[in-house]
Amino acid sequence: MDLKFDVKEKVEELAEKLQKDPALLKSFQDDPVKALEKLTGVNLPDDQLKPLVAGIKAKLAASDIGGKLEGLKKLF
Repeated sequence: MDLKFDVKEKVEELAEKLQKDPALLKSFQDDPVKALEKLTGVNLPDDQLKPLVAGIKAKLAASDIGGKLEGLKKLF
């Protein structure tokens, strides 16, 4: 089975789902590959999921930083 999808679009979609579900986010933090397999329902080799994991981690980190910057703006 050959799965082709827009990685950026998938990263956005999955990061949004993770941010809305604290239990799933914790699962992703503990074992990203297993969490993605559960979330997508697709079992892919780890090396194929690593770029997706990296993208999601970057997106989550950027969202976290953005939230903290918004908090700082409110202080001033």
